[in-house]
Amino acid sequence: MVGIALLIAAISSCSEDTSTLGYSLTNVADRFTTETDTFDITTRSIASGAVLSRNAYSYLGRIKDPETGTYIKCDYSTQFSILESEASSLFKSSESIVGRDENDLPIVDSCNVHILINTFQGDSLTAMKLELMELTDPMKSTDAIYTDFDPEANGLIRNDAGAVRSNKVYTASDLTLSDSMRNVYRTGAYFAYVKVPLNKEYIDKDGKKYNNYGTYIMRKFYENASLFKNFNTFTNNICPGFYIKSTDGQGLIIEVAFTQLNMYYRYKSDDNIYTATCSLNSTDEVVKATHVSNDQTGIDQLVATDTCTYLKTPAGIYTEVTLPIDEIKKGHENDTITSAKVAFTRMRSRSNTSEVILEEPTRLLLIERDSLYSFFENNGTPDNITSYLATYNSSQKTYSFNNISYLINRMYARKGKSENWNKAVLIPVEVETSSTTATTSSSGIANEMNVNSVRLVGGANNKHAPIRMSVIYNVNK
Repeated sequence: MVGIALLIAAISSCSEDTSTLGYSLTNVADRFTTETDTFDITTRSIASGAVLSRNAYSYLGRIKDPETGTYIKCDYSTQFSILESEASSLFKSSESIVGRDENDLPIVDSCNVHILINTFQGDSLTAMKLELMELTDPMKSTDAIYTDFDPEANGLIRNDAGAVRSNKVYTASDLTLSDSMRNVYRTGAYFAYVKVPLNKEYIDKDGKKYNNYGTYIMRKFYENASLFKNFNTFTNNICPGFYIKSTDGQGLIIEVAFTQLNMYYRYKSDDNIYTATCSLNSTDEVVKATHVSNDQTGIDQLVATDTCTYLKTPAGIYTEVTLPIDEIKKGHENDTITSAKVAFTRMRSRSNTSEVILEEPTRLLLIERDSLYSFFENNGTPDNITSYLATYNSSQKTYSFNNISYLINRMYARKGKSENWNKAVLIPVEVETSSTTATTSSSGIANEMNVNSVRLVGGANNKHAPIRMSVIYNVNK
């Protein structure tokens, strides 16, 4: 009976009016109505100037830009990496080396550099010529090296007698290979490569002579293996790296996956003679810097066009975007912007030639104008607050940014603190990805260095429908 009485009491104590229960449980901040609006966006082309040359790939060659009629030329510098775990065993013991010079010192039988081709733009059968030159001093990985940095003009090329200097005529497609071998390269199972021999007599900075550059590396290893313990000691004391320059030909630019220094030698073990290879690669840890020569007159002519805007790489043209922040926030100073979407539409290329040779950039970065250089120098990644990433939609021919509301709020908070407070920039970029079993994310963003170009709807005298941003507000009651 006592239990029944308690149950009745509990029921009667809960019999209050519940007509406002749902509303009373709703947080005050959630009591909103939704409003939508659209705003026009203004854009213009701006010359990018030199860009930070920090990419997974290097570029080499010369190609004509059909939009400007001028030439784009790419050369590159590279260093070579050594893993600390492998440093002590780069070469077999000195006593086991079969090849010997007149003083009974060990030698490398042959040496070369392989330039491994990831892909190319232009005609794969076009004959090109390169020159490989030795650097006097290493470029530092801590330096911000831009695409206008020319090692030759800055006195970083070793020109004295005996220095490494080798010329090579090449094509992207090696006609000396069998059809079956070329098909193997086309599958991507192996890299096609350009082979540059380094078998001439080499004289180091101290005046010592070697039968080739590889023997110099081998002897230095035997003299002081501690200088090979990692890529820093190796680069600073043994091999500063090479500058590989396009010297003749036009119509081809190759994208270099990596550069490899190969040394071949023979050694004896258990009365048997074997051939061994010591290979050093250019990895992401070392400096790989592409030098771009672009005709600024042609760039400036396109920038002056006001019936569209351009995105052009390498080191060419960006599109500046001015956002109507005051209009967006007017009357909504205390409301929340939950969505702000804008899409940039591709225009048709001017000519069939341009359509064939120049492809549109695949990825665009939208970033605050004031962060144009610091983002790349600080190894930034898109945070969806100050920087956003979009991928080209080939069916709709658009680059869409689905929600840049955080950027709008940030710009409004920074109003007047910079002349560019309400401006952002569209930049073509390369994206390196890292993945786990659960997610895939961008691990590195670099300036796009392929020869790409696209015209976008926009400009001061835009003849098409205006670029519009759709905004959704949560309006506080």
